[in-house]
Amino acid sequence: MYDADKRTITTDRLILRPFELSDAEEVSRLCNNYNVCKGTLSLPYPYPVESALGWIPTHKENFDNDIAYEFAVTDKETGTLYGCISIMNKKGQNNGEAGYWFGEEFWGRGYATEALACIIEFAFNYKGFHRVYARHFESNPASGRVMEKVGMLKEGRHIDHVFKADKYENVISYGIVKEDK
Repeated sequence: MYDADKRTITTDRLILRPFELSDAEEVSRLCNNYNVCKGTLSLPYPYPVESALGWIPTHKENFDNDIAYEFAVTDKETGTLYGCISIMNKKGQNNGEAGYWFGEEFWGRGYATEALACIIEFAFNYKGFHRVYARHFESNPASGRVMEKVGMLKEGRHIDHVFKADKYENVISYGIVKEDK
């Protein structure tokens, strides 16, 4: 359930909320892991706390201007920060690109699936998007399984689409339209 005043989304196990500067140390700790960064399209490695301190303050303006909606994914009971999920607003196209990362110790517990399902609902029901899409490296098939579990359909394979960590990566695209939800 989305609370527009607090800019939070609540699920059975999670609260998606705005990042706070006090999250910077934990963001840095979670992201300063090669296994996390190598599976993302844009996270650099290493990831110092200064990167988090520069990134977090951009979120409010992005949200206010309907550019992107970035959420800290946290445990509903303890507040533990698990990772991040966001959706970029592709203005004029009535769609958006979802992206996410989670700390390695939280992989395989269904948090990414739960968070992606609710960010898609947020995009369709609160932001009026017609389509949501996401991409993952072919070398990270677990991310593709998350996309499939929420009903996204595989749309294509982009060969040597991204150059990261001194090599080219194939990128797999998934999408879902509101009518298919």
